[in-house]
Amino acid sequence: MPVATVEDTGEATLTVTEETIDAYADLVGDDNPIHRDEEYASETMFGGRVAHGMLTAGVVSAALADLPGDIVYLSQDADFEKPVRPGQTVRATATVVEELGSDRLRVQTIAEVEGEQVLSGTAVVLSLAHEAE
Repeated sequence: MPVATVEDTGEATLTVTEETIDAYADLVGDDNPIHRDEEYASETMFGGRVAHGMLTAGVVSAALADLPGDIVYLSQDADFEKPVRPGQTVRATATVVEELGSDRLRVQTIAEVEGEQVLSGTAVVLSLAHEAE
């Protein structure tokens, strides 16, 4: 399998549900009531339950995994711009923008809901040729 190069793009989508949020909270142990308790969350600045920011970032990780080659995540800078609510579908794209040398790439990462950006940032990844067994 070839390695990723400049202009390659990976994509991933996830429809966020209350069950998705609850499963993520159970998995990582983040029981913040903004994510888990509709009554509590409705009294906050969000006006209702929202997904964990890192759940949205996880869709970015899936988009990176969609790039050619074996991708190893090294770092991520992310700005969480808008909340994601149950019932919304997150679409993430990861576009290689620069070769850094030593198999490292800089990747622009964006997550959107209904065409509005909810997360943006850059990642640094290793892109290695897939090793056959």
